[in-house]
Formats: sequence, C-alpha cells, structure tokens
Amino acid sequence: MKTLYLRNVPDEVVERLSRLAAREHMSLSAVAIRELDVASRWVDNAAILDELPDLDVDPAEIIKALEDEREAR
Repeated sequence: MKTLYLRNVPDEVVERLSRLAAREHMSLSAVAIRELDVASRWVDNAAILDELPDLDVDPAEIIKALEDEREAR
C-alpha cells in the first residue's frame, strides 16, 4: 500500500473532514482515504459509458420519464 502526502490542503477542508471523522468515530486519515476512494471511482465512468452499446435512446426522454414517474408518486 502506498503513502500519500497532501500539501496545501485548505483549512476549511481539513475542518470539515475533522468534523466528519469525529461524528463517525473515525480518524481523519480514515475519512480522507474513504472520501478519496469514493471520488476516484468516478474517473472510470466515462470509459464504462463509452463501452455500452448505443441503443439510440434520447437521454432527454429517459429524464422526462423519470420526472413523470416521480411526479405521479
């Protein structure tokens, strides 16, 4: 496992992570690693989407259908 050192982390970021760590009874390092893990997973989304077959469906139609369904509830 590698070690990552971060410099120039804004004070407000450290404060928010510290509050989150305290609230969840975790260390600051554990929370930072967890949050970096979650954020880094997004990097692959574009490649995954590019590999999907083109079904010739307009995304706007999907969004409209979802919104209609939510309004019906």
